[in-house]
Amino acid sequence: MRLGVLDVGSNTVHLLVVDAHRGAHPTPMHSEKTVLRLVEQIDASGELDKKAADELVLAVAAARDEAARLGCEEVMSFATSAIRDAVNAAEVLQRVVDETGIDLRVLSGEQEAELTFLAVRRWFGWSAGRLLVLDIGGGSLEIAMGVDEEPELAESLPLGAGRLTRTRFTNDPPTRAEVISTMAWLDEQLSDLSERVGLAGVPDRVVATSKTFRTLARLTGAAPSSAGPRVSRVLTHAGLRQLIAFISRMSSEDLAQLEGVSPSRAHQLVAGALVAESTMRALSLDSVEICPWALREGVILQRLDRSDGTEQTLLTGRRRDA
Repeated sequence: MRLGVLDVGSNTVHLLVVDAHRGAHPTPMHSEKTVLRLVEQIDASGELDKKAADELVLAVAAARDEAARLGCEEVMSFATSAIRDAVNAAEVLQRVVDETGIDLRVLSGEQEAELTFLAVRRWFGWSAGRLLVLDIGGGSLEIAMGVDEEPELAESLPLGAGRLTRTRFTNDPPTRAEVISTMAWLDEQLSDLSERVGLAGVPDRVVATSKTFRTLARLTGAAPSSAGPRVSRVLTHAGLRQLIAFISRMSSEDLAQLEGVSPSRAHQLVAGALVAESTMRALSLDSVEICPWALREGVILQRLDRSDGTEQTLLTGRRRDA
């Protein structure tokens, strides 16, 4: 079965095409992204502006056409925090349906955390025990923990790298005062995180996923993507603190020249690093392992699980009797 996943995220519209069937490892066949930075195009009134909506419609239409060209039997499409938080989300989503035929389902932050957790659980398996999973996106930070495939804890906080870049920094590179004030503000936002996570138990393994954490790990010495997804990669708190001291003094143009940094995300790197460091410090984490699977793979895996006389509500992590 050839499946497509269309992910309208805070930074990109990403089409992932895989060949997969239940019980098999999904094999990536095609991946393409359109950079829109939707999270940075929400105006003072909380609306996604018309230019951004126009670009979104064009990007979704292009992804739809590419999925058809590649022979996808089904395309699962969803949107995350940038659309979720826009006050005119319903209007924008209706435009997408009317002009492309694609009905984007808006995931809640909890659903994002649950589906990402599912992907990480499947990657590491049951031997990983109780998993704590962290994910920094453009608009939000997701945290999930549990011993099964559905986490006992699943939370989303509005602490994404793109959101913080837009709301906390006015200079490039950010001034020392901006960095210090943002760290103090993050400490306040995460002051009770350890207590909330602690109520769900003690993790046996701590895992981080998605682009921000992968980039930070690469910049602190982890293997490049060319080494393949199965190479062990780790981000240490000590290494991250040293990295912040270095990158916080660099412009986004200079950061984009570093190996492993996407030019389209370079301007968000410092904010993402500050969120990662504050989260690790709040949870007293010395290191996190990096998982190559995240939200999109979770959506695929959930779709493949639907069978045997029950109907699974796509993109929710819940089951109901057929």
